[in-house]
Amino acid sequence: MSADKIITDWKKGNFSTNYWLEGEEPYFIDKVINYAEHHILTNEEAAFNLSVFYGRDANWTDIVNACRRYPMAAEKQVVIVKEAQNLKDITKLESYINNPLISTIFVIGYKGKIDGRTKFAQALKTKATVLAAKKLNDSELPFWTNTIVTQLGLTIQQDALHLLIEHIGNDLSRIENEIEKLSVNLQTSKNIHVDAIEQYIGISKKYNSFELQKALGRKDFTKAIQIIDYFEKNKDDEPIQRVLATLYGFFSKVYSIFSVGTNDRKTIAANLGIPAYFLDEYIQASQIYGYQGIERNLLLIYECNLKSVGINNISTDSAALMKELVIKMMKNK
Repeated sequence: MSADKIITDWKKGNFSTNYWLEGEEPYFIDKVINYAEHHILTNEEAAFNLSVFYGRDANWTDIVNACRRYPMAAEKQVVIVKEAQNLKDITKLESYINNPLISTIFVIGYKGKIDGRTKFAQALKTKATVLAAKKLNDSELPFWTNTIVTQLGLTIQQDALHLLIEHIGNDLSRIENEIEKLSVNLQTSKNIHVDAIEQYIGISKKYNSFELQKALGRKDFTKAIQIIDYFEKNKDDEPIQRVLATLYGFFSKVYSIFSVGTNDRKTIAANLGIPAYFLDEYIQASQIYGYQGIERNLLLIYECNLKSVGINNISTDSAALMKELVIKMMKNK
């Protein structure tokens, strides 16, 4: 069951008695809980029929007692447990899960994964609607981001989409917040372009991790040094650990090309977990550096990361480390 499916059912008035929301992606858990808290009941109904508990501070008996109350002047009441992974004796909720009150909508948000071998987990499988919130992989992020853009009545250029994702990473809440910010600032325009990303989010369209990745991929030394000089003057924009993570992810995917065993573009893109329209720069890097060159680049990035946190390095600053990395990589092959 997906977060959108649960919310769609709620909008239609279709409710289960128990909802168990678990997984490694908090965005989807928070999305369902936010809707349950603010939209299932009217404001008047919520005053008497909404109970919200936080796992760290709650007692399981208080939660069960709240669930067993009958609603006042409403057909349903909503009981929510946030951050349930911090709730002591959470398995003691099992007796209620097995015998729920039909007028109570019980929503539990558990950021993590409970042991599926327990009796409690088995009760949830049979007596609750379960959301397993998984992290999106790199290949899923563009489609998901584009969906958010479309829902807001906007469109986005491919370069702007890639820039946004490369800069923010797999932080779905922040991606959504930045797109909402753009929807307000764009006013009459409906298309998100790279200039808008630069102006309203503060990501330079010329000097960012994505552009450094492309410069290194095609061995453009001058452009790579220009970008690092920009990073040196704007340290908060692109911390070295984030830059190195981007580069390592790029060259790891390039490295995978050599083991795919086919020239079919769709198959290669699927194996790399990237949209097909970004494939050319990955193939170009594989041809420029070769197998051993890419392997050496990964080792150089790893060593640079160690130095950036003070291992085998005492005083070299981030910009100097990055320039050293670029020079060593450019000498490759």
